[in-house]
Amino acid sequence: MAGIPAGNRHRQARARGGGEKPGQRPARPRTQTADAVVKSVCPYCAVGCGQSVYVADGRVTQIEGDPDSPVSRGRLCPKGSASLQLTNGPGRRYQVLHRRPFGTQWETLDLGTAMDMIADRVIDARRRGWQWEADGARTRRTMGFASLGGATLDNEENYLIKKLFTALGAIQIENQARI
Repeated sequence: MAGIPAGNRHRQARARGGGEKPGQRPARPRTQTADAVVKSVCPYCAVGCGQSVYVADGRVTQIEGDPDSPVSRGRLCPKGSASLQLTNGPGRRYQVLHRRPFGTQWETLDLGTAMDMIADRVIDARRRGWQWEADGARTRRTMGFASLGGATLDNEENYLIKKLFTALGAIQIENQARI
């Protein structure tokens, strides 16, 4: 390192990967400490950019663009790059917010209670909207609810949702599958 000014020696040594301070452990990327890497799809829009989700001790530690994705080739937009906050962000809610009909205040419910409320309402809407016959033909359907699949769902997920709602008797089933 002769001929390099003293102030730049440290900078150049660090740029080559050396130059850690005495007693300091070498820096390792966050991704090297992961127990598993899970392939996923960004939840924000209909593009479907691939993500690599790094998990350590059962907790998501990093989310990056998946270089194997034919859609995004490892790139993520600003929202996709910030999707780690969906899992670990301080603003993440862990209870369901519910506002009763004509209510003015939100109340928190645990997930089990909320799921039971949804199931009860689906059963009630199905019962009230059930049609055995329409225009003299046997129909066995309900007009009590419908399904509109989201753009972040792929064809397989929309297929399963369609099967569920068809089994429940719904006939208004639509999706916006992108893949």
